[in-house]
Amino acid sequence: MDLQFTKIAVKVGSNVLTRKDGTLDITRMSALVDQLAELHKEGVEIVLISSGAVASGRGEIRLSRKLDSVAQRQLFSAVGQAKLINRYYELFREHGIAVGQVLTTKESFATRRHYLNQRNCMQVMLENGVIPIVNENDAVSVTELMFTDNDELSGLIATMMGMEALIILSNVDGIYNGSPSDRDSAVIRQVAPGKNLSDYIQTEKSGLGRGGMQTKVGIARKVADEGIAVIIANGKKEDILLNLMRHPDTTLCTRFIPSEDNVSSVKKWIAHSESFAKGVLQLNAAAVSALRREVAASILPVGVSSVSGTFEKDDIVRIADDAGRQIGVGRIAVSSEEALRLLGQHGRKALVHCDYLYLENL
Repeated sequence: MDLQFTKIAVKVGSNVLTRKDGTLDITRMSALVDQLAELHKEGVEIVLISSGAVASGRGEIRLSRKLDSVAQRQLFSAVGQAKLINRYYELFREHGIAVGQVLTTKESFATRRHYLNQRNCMQVMLENGVIPIVNENDAVSVTELMFTDNDELSGLIATMMGMEALIILSNVDGIYNGSPSDRDSAVIRQVAPGKNLSDYIQTEKSGLGRGGMQTKVGIARKVADEGIAVIIANGKKEDILLNLMRHPDTTLCTRFIPSEDNVSSVKKWIAHSESFAKGVLQLNAAAVSALRREVAASILPVGVSSVSGTFEKDDIVRIADDAGRQIGVGRIAVSSEEALRLLGQHGRKALVHCDYLYLENL
């Protein structure tokens, strides 16, 4: 049977993998591994982004004294990650499939060198038939630099590895056109590029994860804009992964249609680097107009009205329009001192070249 995709990133949320008491749902894990193993044996390249470490550790440890939230997260994740990866190892070994653990932090994506190092690590795993299992290293992550949740991490991984699709498994069937608890609500089956979903998104966070549907939609939009299909589906449903791959037209889910524009790997990295930005370039109205008109426009000093922040050459900076609204991110070609010196000048080289500029929908 023909499969819909041959290279997929699969993100499994905490609410899929854990019971209400915070312990691992081994039956659910086993069912998901069975599906992943079947797809792997049919030639599908898979990267698994798995939550569940903190929740798993919470179910394993009885605290001897009250801890603050950071210390609790570090303790639970350190204990829970060992339990989680060991369970995955045993379950996949029953299918004769090797897995490898990749623990990462947001800082590991901050520079192009670290970004490529991670990509090379996972690429060699895939080339040798090993399934990478990725999670944020909560035990050492600094709170201010943590991912929103593993949805954000999964978006970075999917684009970094050049996947055809990102499948986000949650505890709901997709994005509803009303409250999921409302009997009259229905799942939005397809989301075209540019479609406004603000009227439908619930702002509540999930019970065990750090993010919610609003985070998922934001990540899904960005990843789909980079040419990767994104699917949000219910990970608790029987054979959900197999059905999504084999019967995409009849399986209940929300599917974000990928853009047909070709986005370079460098721009994909830049698109997800907003949180590492060291400064802001605010453009004048003429420069914003040029960005809207031209397919490959760079940011020249003459089009910049102000520079803020302290940055070095090759750092990431935010790009703002004449009203101060963020419209993109880019890799700056000069330091902040040099940018200030060149401000407003004609006939100068680009501050941000078009090859290193990612623009949001203008």
